Amino acid sequence: MVNDIESREYSLLKDFRVEIEEKEEGTTFSLCFWVYLISSSTSFPATIIQQVHSDSVGSAPFLVLDEKKRMMLLPLLLLHKEAPDPENSTSWLEAPHASVEIEFPYEKWIHVGCEVSTDFVRLNIDGEITGEKSLSSLINKDSPTSSFGKLALANIGGHCDSLQGYVHNVEVLPPALSIKDHWGKDVPLKLSIDNSSASEIEVGDDGVWSIVGGKASCRRNFSLDVVLLNASGQPVNKDVEVVASLLYADNGALVENTTDAEAPLLASYDGIEYASCERPSKMLQGRASFKLKISQLSSKCDNRLFRIRFHMLKSGSYPFFEAFSPPIRCISRGRNARGSSLMWKRSTSTFNPVNISQSSRVDEGSLELEHSSIYEARPYSSSKRVRSGHCKLSTTFETDPNLERPDEECNSHPWTVNQVENEFGRSLEGRPENLEEADDSLSDSESTEERNSPFKSISSGKSPISDVTIFKYSLSALTERSFMLKEIAMSASDNELSEFAHQVSLYSGCSHHRHQISITKRLIEEGTKAWSLISQNNHYIRWENAVFEIEEYFMKIAHCSSRSLTQQDFELLRSIAGCQEYLAQENFEKMWCWLYPVAFTLSRDWINALWSSTSPKWIEGFITKEEAESSLQGPRGLQEPGTFILRFPTSRSWPHPDAGNLIVTYVGSDYTLHHRLISLDQIYGSSSSEMNVKPLQDMLMDNKKSLIALE
Repeated sequence: MVNDIESREYSLLKDFRVEIEEKEEGTTFSLCFWVYLISSSTSFPATIIQQVHSDSVGSAPFLVLDEKKRMMLLPLLLLHKEAPDPENSTSWLEAPHASVEIEFPYEKWIHVGCEVSTDFVRLNIDGEITGEKSLSSLINKDSPTSSFGKLALANIGGHCDSLQGYVHNVEVLPPALSIKDHWGKDVPLKLSIDNSSASEIEVGDDGVWSIVGGKASCRRNFSLDVVLLNASGQPVNKDVEVVASLLYADNGALVENTTDAEAPLLASYDGIEYASCERPSKMLQGRASFKLKISQLSSKCDNRLFRIRFHMLKSGSYPFFEAFSPPIRCISRGRNARGSSLMWKRSTSTFNPVNISQSSRVDEGSLELEHSSIYEARPYSSSKRVRSGHCKLSTTFETDPNLERPDEECNSHPWTVNQVENEFGRSLEGRPENLEEADDSLSDSESTEERNSPFKSISSGKSPISDVTIFKYSLSALTERSFMLKEIAMSASDNELSEFAHQVSLYSGCSHHRHQISITKRLIEEGTKAWSLISQNNHYIRWENAVFEIEEYFMKIAHCSSRSLTQQDFELLRSIAGCQEYLAQENFEKMWCWLYPVAFTLSRDWINALWSSTSPKWIEGFITKEEAESSLQGPRGLQEPGTFILRFPTSRSWPHPDAGNLIVTYVGSDYTLHHRLISLDQIYGSSSSEMNVKPLQDMLMDNKKSLIALE
């Protein structure tokens, strides 16, 4: 957990001052900083930074906002012929400059980078070049001592009508560091209200919130979350507390207590009401949640509107560390809201026990795909050939048609031998070895009976996680499941998570959920450590600088020191992450949710040898479905029936039940391609059974049956 926010990280704009001394010909300097401007009565144009020289040449604007509030970077005195005349206060208005074409925003952190060279000035906003101007140098090339001398860049306003604001991480960069590198390092923070979390709030056509309050018997709870975000919109984990207070919207004064001496804003915890100022909310994973009630009615205060102020304790009196709600009208229960157009309620999942018990699967149409990318196929030289009649598969395979559907919830109902016979009209001699003892899923009749009494099976487990949470998880889409698991893992013990996984498996009829839930704590902990090591507290880092640590963590988790990741593997990981040159935390988390289950699967002894083997090379690395199909193409079409290749599905990321499983892509007897999921967890469901099972490559190469016998 990161400690309290340091107040010294932020300073007033009026105190901005940087001194630069330049003596080398032809070199440049880059000034970078974050700025947060506050709306004020400033008249425009207005100067943000003034350039002041020590050689008695006076001063001139360096960085300004013009009359349309667009930022402009001006030439430098003693360096550029086009520099403004210091004796003419308006000459800079006509001077050549680099500028941005849009109005500069207020009350938002913006990164500014000013590049100055002998023949140009360049303006960068949020790491991107927004304006550049070529200039003529005043430096005498025949005189190596010629320079612009000692320069001070400072805000010298100090008047009440000057620009007001704050700056953060002011730095003159060394030549080796780029402005974009500075933009991704030590990003400033801002507290905001998450409107999507609001519940029991009516929003009028005029944007005013209507909340039912007043006496204890009438007032209602309403909920709000506040989030601590960095300037790039990513949540930041800080060990801070947030407190809420009720103000008048017109002048910002605190609302008085009621005539009964009751606090105007109350915080509800475990059904007990406290004055909100006495019960701050602790921030977890960048979010603080509030359940509030208002005891003071607007009608008792001359019909004035209120506003809720959230601010962080022990973090200084900064405007970016406080957040304000829209104006609020507190009404009594019997009164209708004025012009109400929207009712915010926190979304919850409801269920019908009868309907749920009749279905063993989640509604496929409601599910979301976390990663769905199509990559250009690349040929591969080595694929595995199994001759007909010379191989026996003692594993279970999933149905082919739906395997790679983006919206498919779970392909976790393995085929028994009888099902294979019924589907393809073929008779197999005997049952595949280990199939019966490995397949512990319920039969159709057993599943129906079990799911007809979900309350009995779940409630009897005495799980500290509520039945509603179990049902909601079973019915939710993948994104919602991910959020739920992260919240549950923060407070639940390993035993509680294990029990939760068991109950979800019983209720959903899919045992594959158990594995994904059980690895949640390790996935989050290892991912947090990995990102902390990779990012070094920077929000953005170059992809090329991250690949070494990604590979190191992968090999550590996979327990493999003999096979490293290839450039081809990294390209697929970057595609899954959805990034290009720079990797953000959001991109890393997408990639990690795919990579960790894969690495965890490879850590098992029975498949670790498969991955480590280079002759034959059983698994080609990280490849897509299209690339696998391309590798099975021969000079005259598809290769011989039974030829196959093993891969990990790129569309299956944690917490998808099939994340980290293997897929076999093979040529069938009809000379068409098939894709089947290998249900590894059903064979190797426990560490004890894992010790007595044959390696997967031995199963694949068993001489008694071939792949095409499973059609």
